Amino acid sequence: MRYLPKTFTMKISIIGLGWLGLPLARFLAQQGHQILGSTTSPEKHRKLAEEGIDNVLFRLDPHPSGNGFNRLFEADLMVVNIPPKRRSMPETFHPEQIKYLKTLIQQAGIGKVIYTSSTSVYPNTNGEVTESTKLCPTNTVHSAVYEAERILWAEKDYKLTVIRFGGLLGMDRVPGKYFSGKEDVAGDIPVNHIHQEDAVRLIAHVIDQELWEETYNGVCPLHPEKRSVYERNAQEMGFEPPKSYRTKDLPDYKVVSSRKIRETGFVFRVEDPLEFYYSPK
Repeated sequence: MRYLPKTFTMKISIIGLGWLGLPLARFLAQQGHQILGSTTSPEKHRKLAEEGIDNVLFRLDPHPSGNGFNRLFEADLMVVNIPPKRRSMPETFHPEQIKYLKTLIQQAGIGKVIYTSSTSVYPNTNGEVTESTKLCPTNTVHSAVYEAERILWAEKDYKLTVIRFGGLLGMDRVPGKYFSGKEDVAGDIPVNHIHQEDAVRLIAHVIDQELWEETYNGVCPLHPEKRSVYERNAQEMGFEPPKSYRTKDLPDYKVVSSRKIRETGFVFRVEDPLEFYYSPK
């Protein structure tokens, strides 16, 4: 699917020029939008500036700090792309980050916000889940992201769209490498993956088509079993597959539907995780 920029361009701030945010910044700049991003690393800040990518130092710890970050809030649209630090921080940390950020967004009068969420908010139903699947604090698998979404939807004066991405893979993220040589791997449950290129294109599609006040799942239409993905990766890239797979006590799972975003006209470039392309470092 080819994107034709509209006749107007926007000032777009991207909070988090990481694995997804940086290629998104480049893609949107190619469409003619004025892009400003943030990073938490002084070294990365200098490197991106040398590449001609306008960026500022900005942290949410969870209170905001940085250097010249007020420029981020002189925007028409903000993409909030802050992965929660589940291993190093308590569940309350990410919602606190979002609470501080929302205050700054509303004080600045930014009109449109995209929050990159996660399909991990859904319960493991051992079946299909959709955007209309009921969520609550007691059934969500990821309470930090669930609470962050709730904060952003509550008492707002901006247009919001939430994109719940599945496993963000492709390029240097090869799922089979994480399980190479391991034993007792859960291989007989379906994956919910999306390639980096399609994740970038999906965000751009929401912006271009002005799909506001919605929640969308960003997941490939096809859901092969993990075993098939790991074996294909190992075969194509020459590393060892898992030594053994679990044959009983499989973990609960879910199959995340992407029907809603496809009904808006979005077409995945890579529909099947078995066909992902990679450029490992």
